[in-house]
Amino acid sequence: MSIQIKKSKRAISYNYAMKFLKKRVEEIKRESAEELIWILEHPITYTSGIRSKKSEILDKKIRIIKTNRGGKITLHNPGQKIIYFVIDLNKRKKDIRKLINIIEKSIIEFLKEYKINSSADKKNIGIWVKNKKIAAIGLKVTRWVAYHGFSINVNNNLNDYKKIIPCGLSNNRVTSMTNELGKFKINIDNILIKIFIKNINKL
Repeated sequence: MSIQIKKSKRAISYNYAMKFLKKRVEEIKRESAEELIWILEHPITYTSGIRSKKSEILDKKIRIIKTNRGGKITLHNPGQKIIYFVIDLNKRKKDIRKLINIIEKSIIEFLKEYKINSSADKKNIGIWVKNKKIAAIGLKVTRWVAYHGFSINVNNNLNDYKKIIPCGLSNNRVTSMTNELGKFKINIDNILIKIFIKNINKL
């Protein structure tokens, strides 16, 4: 099945990315476009999912963008890799749990490439290194077209999390690849996309 791969080298605004994704969702519903995987970074952006609470905002001065994805309040910032996708489950298995499992498996395999042992948690969606969250997942499904995606903390500033209670967690329960490894050579995009495509094509 044909999937467009899109890589952005400069930071992309969250609002622009959402408009792009929603347009692609509608195009796929009309069968006028192919599926999409898009890897990018955002400037500092705080977003709230449908399960977020005002009490999770610690710094009332920050701007929060409300979204229609699942989950709570979270942060995107430079150094965090974001993988957005638009996947047509009408042409694959109509199994959202299986899709989430594939995302989790892809992140775990990717981190293993850098010798970081991680795991999923049935109660708390995302990927964990010991008791700290290194990757977040947020999905929206409309007429069996799945979109939004997942993020992995690579070398982003974890202090930006101190302004919120990220994903309902205390701020000291967030980590990054740099935090776990120290400095390392980054060859993120190609490895991550290769692993995710291999797994998504099993759906």
